[in-house]
Amino acid sequence: MITAFRAFSRSKWAAGLLVLIAVSFVIVGARMDVFDNLGPKHVISAGDRSMSEVEFRTAFDRVRERVQEQAGRPLTNADLVAENIHVRFLDSQTEQLGFLNWAWQAGLRPGKELVVKQIRQIPAFFNSVTGQFDQQAYQAALAQQNLTPAMLEQDLRDQYATEHFGAAVYAGARVPRIYGALLAGQAFERRDGRWFEVTSAMAGQVAAPTDAQLNAFIQENAARLRAPEFRTVSVVLFSPDPAAANTPIPEARIVERFNFKKDSLGQPETRTFVTLTAPNRETADKITAALRAGKSPVDAGRENNVTPATFTDQPRSALGDQAVAAAVFGLQADQVSAPIQAGVGFAVAKVTAIKAGQAATLESARQEIIGELRAEDAKTQTYAKVEKYEAAHQAGKGLADAAREAGARIVDLPPFTQDGKLPNGQGLNAPPQIFQTAWTLAKGGESDVIDAGQGQYFAVRLNDIRPSALPTLAEVREPLAVEWTRREVMRRLSAKADELAGQIRAGQDIATVARSVNAPLITRANVVRDQATVQSLGQGIVQGLFGQSKGQVFAQPAAENAYVVGRVDNIHAADPAVAGPLAEQARPRMTQELIQAMVQASFSAGAQRSKAKNDPALARTALGLSATGPAPAAPAQ
Repeated sequence: MITAFRAFSRSKWAAGLLVLIAVSFVIVGARMDVFDNLGPKHVISAGDRSMSEVEFRTAFDRVRERVQEQAGRPLTNADLVAENIHVRFLDSQTEQLGFLNWAWQAGLRPGKELVVKQIRQIPAFFNSVTGQFDQQAYQAALAQQNLTPAMLEQDLRDQYATEHFGAAVYAGARVPRIYGALLAGQAFERRDGRWFEVTSAMAGQVAAPTDAQLNAFIQENAARLRAPEFRTVSVVLFSPDPAAANTPIPEARIVERFNFKKDSLGQPETRTFVTLTAPNRETADKITAALRAGKSPVDAGRENNVTPATFTDQPRSALGDQAVAAAVFGLQADQVSAPIQAGVGFAVAKVTAIKAGQAATLESARQEIIGELRAEDAKTQTYAKVEKYEAAHQAGKGLADAAREAGARIVDLPPFTQDGKLPNGQGLNAPPQIFQTAWTLAKGGESDVIDAGQGQYFAVRLNDIRPSALPTLAEVREPLAVEWTRREVMRRLSAKADELAGQIRAGQDIATVARSVNAPLITRANVVRDQATVQSLGQGIVQGLFGQSKGQVFAQPAAENAYVVGRVDNIHAADPAVAGPLAEQARPRMTQELIQAMVQASFSAGAQRSKAKNDPALARTALGLSATGPAPAAPAQ
C-alpha cells in the first residue's frame, strides 16, 4: 500500500490534485475546521476584542463575591449557574466588548496620559514611606486582585471610552416639549360617562357542582393543584459545648490579638467638606477663585450653575473617587483645593472641619477581641466534632451512631419541598444546602459533612419521600366547590355584561338597558384619572372610562362578583395652564429615560457591528462545570 502511494505521488495526477487543493484554499479562504481547533478558544469574541476562559473565570469570581456579600452566605459557581446568572453576565460582557471594539475602530481612543494620570491617583500604588509611586506596590496590589497592569490599563481605557460616549449622548439629547405635553395631557384629561353594575343576581343562580364537574376542574387546574414532592430528613448539627462560651480567654492571647489588629480598631480621621463638580477646567478655575476670595460654596455654585454637595464626618475610605479623596485629605481646615480631575468632570473641594482619628486601647477593644477569640474557639470545637463524625462515618457507622460518638445533635425536620417550603406554604428556616442535599439522596441515603459557611456544618439522612400528586376530590371538595362556583358566576357575569353592552352598541340608550335589569344608572362628569378616583370608583370603571373613545361602550370586571357596563359620553382636554408646568417637569425625567435607551441601543448596535458572540458551553467549562447547557448564544443584537 505504501509503495503504491509513493508511485502515485510521482505521477502527473498527483501534481494536478495539488493544484486543485490550492485553488480550493483560494476559494474558501484557506480555512478548514481542523485548523480552527489549533488556535486559542475564546468565551467571548468581538472583533479585535475577546475574553479567554481564564479572564472570564476571574471576572465571574468578582461577580460571585458581590452576590455572596448581598446574600450573606457562601455561594459556588454552580449556585450562580443554576440561577442563570452566568448567562446574563456573559451576554452583558459580550455586548460591552462588542461596543468597545466598535468604539476603538470608530476612533474613540482615550489618550495614554489620561490612563497614567488615573493610575497615579490610586493610593494603594504609592510607597507609604516615601509617598512616591511604587511600581512593585502597583504590581503586587494588582496581583492580589488577579489583575495585571495591562488588564488594569485596558479597563481604564474602556471606562474613559464608555463615560465619554455617554457624556456626548447626554450633551446632545433633549426630549421635545410635545413628549411632556402628551404625558401631561393624558394626566389631566377629564371624561364624562354613565354606567351601571351587573350583579350575580342578574346572571342567574348557579347550581352546586357535581362530582364530575369538580373532577374535571381538578384536571383543568392540575398544574396549580398538584402538591409538590415533599421530603423528610434527619440533620446532624455540629455546635460547640455551651460551657465553652464562658471559658476565660488567656490574657496573652488577648494582648497578642490586640497588637496584631490595633491599627484597624481605632477611629479614623474624618473630614467635613463641600465639593462642587464642574463640567470643564475653566469653570472649575472660576469656582476655585470664588471660594478662595471668600464666597460661600452656595454663591460660588450659583454663579457657575453648579450645585454644591456637602459631606459630613467622612473617613477617607468612604470616598469613592480616589482623586477627590487624596485632595480632601491633603487640605487644612477652611482650605480650598485646586481643580481636581475627578472620575467625571472637574471637582473643587473646601474642607470645613477636621476630626482627628483616635488610636485604640487594649481596654476599649478588650470585649470585641474576647468575642472574636471565643468565636474562633467555637469554630475550632465545632470542626473537632466534624472530624470525629467523619472518622466514625467512614469507619462504617451510621449517621445516628457517628453523631453520638462525635457529640453532635440530630434534628428531624418536617416535610419540605425542593425550594424549602412547608406543607402550609411557609418557608422552613434552614440553610439552603439542606434542601439541595436532600434532593441528591435516595431514600435512606446519608450525605457527607457539608460546609454551610460561617463555621456551620451539617450532614443529612433522607428518611422519606412523599411523591408529587394531585389531591383527591374528598381532600379538596369544599374549597374546590367554592372556587368552581366563583368561576362559573364570573363566566355568567361576563356573558351577561357582554350581552347588555351589545344592546347599547346596537343603538339602545344606556338608561333603557339599565332599567331592563333594574340597575341604577350612575352619571359622572369631569372624572380625572388619579389615585383618589380609583379608590372612589374602582379600577374597573376608571379603566373603562379612560380606555375607550368618545361614544364607545365598555364592559369591565368591577369587583370579585360584579361587572360594570358603561359608555364614554364626552372627553375634555387638559387645561393648558395646569398641564403646562407638569409637561416641563416631566421633560428631564423623560430625557434621562431616552438617554438610557439611546446608550443601550448604541451598545447593542456596536456589538452587532463587531459581530460579537459568546460560547455558553465554554463559559461553563471555564467555571469548572460540565459543558452541557443551552446552545451558544447568537451574535449580540
